[in-house]
Amino acid sequence: MDLAVAIYEATKSWPKEELYGLTSQVRRAAVSVPANIAEGYGRENRGSYQQFLRIAQGSLKELETHLLISQRIGMAPQSSIAPLLASSESAGKLLRLLIRKLSNE
Repeated sequence: MDLAVAIYEATKSWPKEELYGLTSQVRRAAVSVPANIAEGYGRENRGSYQQFLRIAQGSLKELETHLLISQRIGMAPQSSIAPLLASSESAGKLLRLLIRKLSNE
């Protein structure tokens, strides 16, 4: 959830004409990560939980792609994108570890 909050903070300064474009896509992908983790956990079924964790991983990759695009087109400087990408990578590592742990049990 911290990553999603950081994304909302970072995108406040993005161009208003992108509010329904890239800004919306970045925010949606960021919110999707914790939402899918929570939904999978709430299903109380290991297989479903793992599937939703994989969906969360996909949302993280989508988020990273959108962030890189925003940097490339000049909407956001590298200095603001780098910490977000680092947080996303950290969350991805945790997701991979959790998926492996659940697969081994």
